[in-house]
Amino acid sequence: MADTDTLFIGAQSGGANPQALVLKRANRHGLIAGATGTGKTVTLQVLAEGFSKDGVPVFMADVKGDLAGMAMPGSPTSKTHEAFQARATDLGVAPLTYVDNPVVFWDLFGEQGHPVRTTVSEMGPLLLARLLGLNETQEGVLAIAFKVADDQGMLLLDLKDLKQMLVYCADNAKELATAYGNVTAQSVGAIQRQLLSLESQGGDRFFGEPALAITDLLTVGEDGRGQVNILAADKLMASPKLYATFLLWMLSELFEELPEVGDPDKPKLVFFFDEAHLLFDDAPRALLDKIEQVVRLIRSKGVGVYFITQNPIDIPDDIAGQLGNRVQHALRAFTPRDQKAVKAAATTFRPNPQVNVEREILELKTGEALVSLLMADGAPSPVERVLIRPPCSRCGPLVDGERKVIVTSSPYAGKYEETVDRESAFEMLSTKANAAAEAKATEQAEIEARKANVAKAKEDAAAARAYKASPMGQLEKVAVGAAAAMATQAGRSLVRGLLGSLFKRR
Repeated sequence: MADTDTLFIGAQSGGANPQALVLKRANRHGLIAGATGTGKTVTLQVLAEGFSKDGVPVFMADVKGDLAGMAMPGSPTSKTHEAFQARATDLGVAPLTYVDNPVVFWDLFGEQGHPVRTTVSEMGPLLLARLLGLNETQEGVLAIAFKVADDQGMLLLDLKDLKQMLVYCADNAKELATAYGNVTAQSVGAIQRQLLSLESQGGDRFFGEPALAITDLLTVGEDGRGQVNILAADKLMASPKLYATFLLWMLSELFEELPEVGDPDKPKLVFFFDEAHLLFDDAPRALLDKIEQVVRLIRSKGVGVYFITQNPIDIPDDIAGQLGNRVQHALRAFTPRDQKAVKAAATTFRPNPQVNVEREILELKTGEALVSLLMADGAPSPVERVLIRPPCSRCGPLVDGERKVIVTSSPYAGKYEETVDRESAFEMLSTKANAAAEAKATEQAEIEARKANVAKAKEDAAAARAYKASPMGQLEKVAVGAAAAMATQAGRSLVRGLLGSLFKRR
């Protein structure tokens, strides 16, 4: 296979036994492991540069802030210049040419890059339950809220939509119980508390619109280089569950949206998952099954997933067995767990009589690694101890102003910065609640008016009875009687007078 179909990673001193990643096998996933300070970040940078140069977009999280330097070329005045030039000479790739990369910065909080959002509906109840740390009962209530919203045509876009839907389910628990199951006030309250905690960590900014278009991560420039997508994750790491859930959501979205392509000549995207142990810590079985399914099947969508972690035993066996390309930096064996990791790492490589993996994995220097990659026929290569090639871009963070220039000149500048709040569950349920409240207020006003009329009538009747029983009432009664008698007597006199007159005339 031609050199243009491979990605050179490193070699032994003098350029012996060069190790190159076959692009056609790069979607078979991989693992970069090693203790802190052994060179994992540089290896990650080298791989990302190589993929981009070969027209493959990449996505990575910048946990420590030093991957941002990939947007700028390296410099002969840098602290690493002499060491990297010496390494390039040793590997036979000197002189080292410094170049930048087509970097696009992203940030869940919208502070160091373009905002990244998704909707609550796209996240789904399973991942959201993982993010909120819910138990099985609470997860069931959350699933009911999603189902009710779907059945009633209500969009769940942001957290206020979800909170309003939970209130609606709690208020209508009896009506919903038959069709959906029990919704208890206790479970709804527990979910609401977790949502408040998520909001306090800034997680509410992750949910809303405009949602990230996955295709914006797959851009290849006019110069043929793949886009390097870097997620600012230094602040995000303060919320490790949000970090892990977000990256898993991205993998799930890629899996759902991309078409089947089988084994392309090169990946459509390579996804680097740094601090991978956060994805699996305390993960329930259902979530692990979901992760395994996505990792296993996303290969056919042309996406390669590379996990970066300190200890290879952080990766569950079912998933580790699918990672065909491996770069193992030095491990430390200070604890029984470390010793177990060394033995486990040694058994994952294809044996090489010239390499004692279990011993050499403890002796590796910074920048050295044990490497085994899938060959053109799909079989793993025998493990080799090599020196990783130096990167061509800057190793380290950006200085003030550099990031801002890159963000404002990005092709996505202005696309995601302004939030959009269209009609969704919150507005629909609020309108319904307001209408119900107004109707109830009107009905209550009518009831109160009727009660007031009845009370007034009773009050008037009682007042009339009391007046009649009073001295004034009795006097009035006598006066009325006398007046009546007088009127009667006068009437009689008038009749007699009239009759008398008539008789006299006759």
